[in-house]
Amino acid sequence: MRFRVSPPLVFLLTLAAMYLLARYLPIWHFAFPGKILLEWTFSLLAVGFGLAGIMAFARAKTAMNPTKATRLVTSGVYRISRNPIYLGLLLLLIAVFLNLSAISSIIMIPFFALYMNHVQIAAEERVLRHAFGQQYKDYCQRVRRWC
Repeated sequence: MRFRVSPPLVFLLTLAAMYLLARYLPIWHFAFPGKILLEWTFSLLAVGFGLAGIMAFARAKTAMNPTKATRLVTSGVYRISRNPIYLGLLLLLIAVFLNLSAISSIIMIPFFALYMNHVQIAAEERVLRHAFGQQYKDYCQRVRRWC
């Protein structure tokens, strides 16, 4: 399984594009009561999903890279989402959008989700289906991709 752009780099590129759009093409800035609380909520959810996903791999003593995984992780946060780490990154992008307070920056979030779905996750799922067969197919029937 080879990827042209790694997920952390896709995340960082998305962050950079969001910042540049907010800075140089700030279509509409917004503010509302509770915005900071909402930013923190999304940030904490992001960290929670991400750390829970990483810790589940550590507890299972297997690699996060699907090509090197020796076990299929289906417990913990993986009962809620097949991709909790990517879900965490998406939630963090939403928190950043709220922090930037510019509507123009939101356009990058769907691009991130589309890339992750159609490139990264699709490739990972092919590898996992090949490695774990029916066990992975059954898991996919029980648990949604993102949440």
